[in-house]
Amino acid sequence: MKHVSLRGLLVASLLMCALPAWARQDQDGASSAEAFVDSLHFRSGQIQVPEAKAHFQLGPEFRYLDKADARRVLEQFWGNPEDDSVLGMVVPASTSLAADDSWAVVVTYSDEGYVSDEDAAKIDYDGMLKDMQGATREANAEREKAGFGRVELVGWAVPPRYDAASKKLYWAKELDFNGAAQHTLNYDIRVLGRHGYLSLNAVAGMGELQQVQAGMQQLLPMTEFDSGARYADHNPSTDKVAAYGVAALIGGGLAAKTGLLAKLGLLLAKGWKLGLIAVVFLGGLVRKLFSRGERESKAA
Repeated sequence: MKHVSLRGLLVASLLMCALPAWARQDQDGASSAEAFVDSLHFRSGQIQVPEAKAHFQLGPEFRYLDKADARRVLEQFWGNPEDDSVLGMVVPASTSLAADDSWAVVVTYSDEGYVSDEDAAKIDYDGMLKDMQGATREANAEREKAGFGRVELVGWAVPPRYDAASKKLYWAKELDFNGAAQHTLNYDIRVLGRHGYLSLNAVAGMGELQQVQAGMQQLLPMTEFDSGARYADHNPSTDKVAAYGVAALIGGGLAAKTGLLAKLGLLLAKGWKLGLIAVVFLGGLVRKLFSRGERESKAA
């Protein structure tokens, strides 16, 4: 049995979401969790994401939840704040969402324009990591002043890699939330398109790195933009161009420019995920992380 340790990470009265009704109804929680999962409408095979003009060609390893059910999982089942930007969720078929080691891939889309990849081959990822680590440490004073705990960027769990042929970028970060016994894995994929980029985000405990990495690599070739919306379809005469390149997608991207609230979800309180919000200050700006942090666990 796993428990969530808050210990000063946030001001509970402001940030802690109420436990979903299905969890309160059953002291054990297991049967209610399974009933919730059984109520979801999973799809497989060819999946259209019309809001992004993209699609998935899912193999038998994955299932898909459309926007309504994806938001039910995130907001009702895992307790995260409302988020209309969520378009869907890709779920491994081999593990139930009710299982303690479950993980899923949240699908969102940014229409900020065509992201030039001219800088991709010149990025110093080691230097970027040091800059990000330093910025994260500097931001901790503001986080603690605001009533949150500390966050440390430990390093790359998977170093960034950009495939210029497929126009796909992926990386993973190892994060330490307030000195938790187990660190958090935040795995990201970006698929570049004509009018913006598709984001695939998975968060789990570092102990799940092997299975998450394997799953994300399987999912990578299953994700494409529709004809006419692909990166190769870009028309420089008419299309909007993003004000940032590939490096910004890793280092903070749009969120670092617009002051969005970071969203931090915490893992596993007795079979459900407990969602929390935290503000991450960085030089007066806010970085966006969508992650689920596993806290200390102990035997009941």
